[in-house]
Amino acid sequence: MNRLFFIKDIINMKLKHLSLSFTFVCILSFNCVAFGASKQATPSPSVFVPESRYKFSTVIDGTEVTHDFVIQNKGDAPLVIEKVKTG
Repeated sequence: MNRLFFIKDIINMKLKHLSLSFTFVCILSFNCVAFGASKQATPSPSVFVPESRYKFSTVIDGTEVTHDFVIQNKGDAPLVIEKVKTG
């Protein structure tokens, strides 16, 4: 008779352990889904320069040379260009 109660106690402990483990997994997965779904990317600019360098051909000293560089914003926020320097 004592052995029967001992087996019931073991089964009840395992059921409690299984129940607690299941509850923990449910809470953990809910937090991952809830917080992951509400997290949205912050809008940011993304600069794209198809041609970042240009080599001028040989010119006579004092001749003015120009070249237009194309700069595109492929992001979802305004792109601000400041402090442009020649190299």
